[in-house]
Amino acid sequence: MPSVARAYDAALGGKDNYEVDRQLLAQLNQAVPEVNIIAVSNRAFLTRAVRFLAGKAGIDQFLDCGSGLPTAENTHQVAQRINPDAQVVYVDNDPVVLAHGRALLEENDRTRLIGANIFEPDEVLKNDVVTTTLDFSRPLALMHVATLHHHSEAEGMPPAQVLQTYIEAIPSGSYVVFSHFFDPENEHSHIAHRVQAILNQSISRGFFRTRAELEEMLDGLELMDPGIVVNDQWWPTGPRPEPMPAAGNCIVAAVGRKP
Repeated sequence: MPSVARAYDAALGGKDNYEVDRQLLAQLNQAVPEVNIIAVSNRAFLTRAVRFLAGKAGIDQFLDCGSGLPTAENTHQVAQRINPDAQVVYVDNDPVVLAHGRALLEENDRTRLIGANIFEPDEVLKNDVVTTTLDFSRPLALMHVATLHHHSEAEGMPPAQVLQTYIEAIPSGSYVVFSHFFDPENEHSHIAHRVQAILNQSISRGFFRTRAELEEMLDGLELMDPGIVVNDQWWPTGPRPEPMPAAGNCIVAAVGRKP
């Protein structure tokens, strides 16, 4: 069966994927030729956000939900480059992710990877590795980057409740790093609808949600400027050398601070 994590790895040029994952990626590329650009822009947003948190915001502990396969510029690499003492706990439940991740991280004593369902917040928050590695009396960074768009309202806890449960558990002064497939409700919506239809024909589901739905997920946070924007517009490293592909309007990002 295709895996979201392995298809994402293929889009980023990684080697930890199989033909069935590349077939899913090919389907997406046929529908939206810029789908690889979406994957790359999402990883670039994560890198910029972690750089901001580990640097300017002084955050030294990270809970990264839905880590995916280790590839270039992971959360721990970016954070520990700025602060070698930064602690990172990754959470995933894909057996391939866990096998590869544990092998790659075994020599990094400030980075952990646990197997848990990120859509069951209590399972994650009560995990012994999480509670012993991270100090919940101090601000931390909660990462939900490109995760909740794989979770359906009809399955268990609704996405907004999932994220709100995490937000309630983290201390004041903590940050939430977030990105999500987006239905812009304009001339680009047909792209969102087409990709959603392809994803939902496989095990790798994906849901493109509206701004109102995403604002509900992030309720109670103080959003850092520029708020909820398409990924490439969140703290870009410079002006775009070329126009943004239309598909770039169908994934958005934000970083919020818990008061």
